[in-house]
Amino acid sequence: MVLWSAQGMDVPEIARIAFTSEDRVRAVIHNFNEDGFDSLAPKYAGGRPPTFTLPERREIKKIALSRPQDHNLPFSTWSLSKLAEFLVAGGVVDDISHEGLRVLLREEGVSFQVIKTWKQSNDPDFEEKKNRVLELYDIADGKTKPKRGDPTVVLCMDEFGPLNLLPRPGKQWAPAAVKGEVHAEPRRRRRRATYTRTKGVRHLLTAYDLTEDKLYGHIKTKKDRTTFLEFCRYLRSLYPPEVRMAIVLDNFSPHLSTKKDTRVGDWAKANNVELAYVPTNASWLNRIEPQFQALRYFTLDGTDHRSHEEQNSMIRRYIIWRNRNAHDKTLCELIKRAKVA
Repeated sequence: MVLWSAQGMDVPEIARIAFTSEDRVRAVIHNFNEDGFDSLAPKYAGGRPPTFTLPERREIKKIALSRPQDHNLPFSTWSLSKLAEFLVAGGVVDDISHEGLRVLLREEGVSFQVIKTWKQSNDPDFEEKKNRVLELYDIADGKTKPKRGDPTVVLCMDEFGPLNLLPRPGKQWAPAAVKGEVHAEPRRRRRRATYTRTKGVRHLLTAYDLTEDKLYGHIKTKKDRTTFLEFCRYLRSLYPPEVRMAIVLDNFSPHLSTKKDTRVGDWAKANNVELAYVPTNASWLNRIEPQFQALRYFTLDGTDHRSHEEQNSMIRRYIIWRNRNAHDKTLCELIKRAKVA
C-alpha cells in the first residue's frame, strides 16, 4: 500500500486492488508517515493478562469439583450459570462470564462428565479422613507448605492382586478381514480356556511416592500383617529417619492395629511415620489406584503367563520402565483418566 501510494495512486484505487477498505489504506499510510518502516512490522502486545490469580483458579476448580449439596444448595449438579453465581456470591471472584468460566475449567483439566457407578462411603469420619488425605496430597504437590509436625514425604500404598496365572483379555494388531479372502491361519490369537489353576496366587505390595513420582513393588505369596510391615520397613529405609513420612492406605485388616496386635501402630510411632487411612469404601481417594490401571494396561492385558516367575519378572521390569519413563504420553493419559483425588 505504501509503495502504491508513493507511485501516485489514490486511496480508492489502492483499496480496490488490495481488496480492503479505504479506511484501512489511510491508516497504513498515516502510520507509515508517523513511524516510518517500523510501522510495517508492528509489535503487538501479548493480549490481555490473565484475569484470575493462581489461588483464585485453584479455588474455582475446587468448588467446581465439589457437589452443590456440600454448600447447602438444592441442586444436584453445577451448571455454568449456577457455578458463576455461587463464585461471585461467595466472594471468590468479583465477576466471571459463563464462557470465561468454561474456558478456565478446561484449562484446569475439568470437564462435564457422566457420573460413574461407585460405592458410597458410610464412614462416620468420612470428611475428617478425606480432608486429611487431600491435605497430604497438597503438601506432596507443593500447593501447601507443611505445618509443624506434618510429613514432608507422602506415599500411597495398597496391594494389587491376587495375581492368578490365567489368559487375560486384551488387544493386538491383526490382519484386517477382507471379504472373500480365506486365511490359512486364524486372524487373531485366541485365549485358551482354563479349568484348573493349581499354581496358587501372588500378591503385589505396591507404593507410589508422590514426592519423587516413583513406583515401588514387592511380590509376595501372602499379604498378612507381617508381610505388610516388612514392606513398610522397606519404604521407611528410602528416606533418613528424621524425615517424617506419611503413608496413605485403606482399611484392609493387615493395615490396622488391633487390641490383640498393635504392631502396626507401634511401628509407625517408633519410625516417625503417619498412617493416613482413607474412609471406608473410598479407595478412589488413594492415588495408587490409577497406577494399577496403567500396570494392568501395559503389563497384564492380553498375556498368558505359564509361571509366576515369568509374570513376576514382567511386572518388575514394568516398574523399572515406568520409573524411567514417568512422562510417557500414554502412561500420563491413562493415569489422568483414572485419577479422582
